[in-house]
Amino acid sequence: MPTVTVSFTPLPEHVRTARFIAASVARRAGVADGVLDEIKLAVSEACSLAVRFNLAHAPSSPVELRLIEDQASFSVEVADSVGRPAPDADGELAFDLTKDDDRVDSVDLSGHERLGLAVISGLVDDVTVEYLATGSVVTMTWPIG
Repeated sequence: MPTVTVSFTPLPEHVRTARFIAASVARRAGVADGVLDEIKLAVSEACSLAVRFNLAHAPSSPVELRLIEDQASFSVEVADSVGRPAPDADGELAFDLTKDDDRVDSVDLSGHERLGLAVISGLVDDVTVEYLATGSVVTMTWPIG
């Protein structure tokens, strides 16, 4: 079961690189070509969320991307370093898109997280999110073949 691990500084410009690495490893693993765009979008969303949380609360901690291949599936794990409870599924989505600065507060992050996870769930049939004291891990899995 080969695994590729990539750690990157939580900067938005690194998300694109993570997306292309994930697509390349997925292609090499044998994931169907029609699924590669789905993988790119889901990985972009998961990495963007991890970058936002680390930038706001743990800017010196890297985002971890793990690409795991086994005989039947290809999995991507994206981990941030911000321990928190799971977002309230029935809570109000709160965004302030009129802000002129790059700051994000906990309300914005909670809304972004819920929306981002909804997007990921729409793209990936097999997705789980684990909330730990050390951060969250989004795991997305696609069949090979």
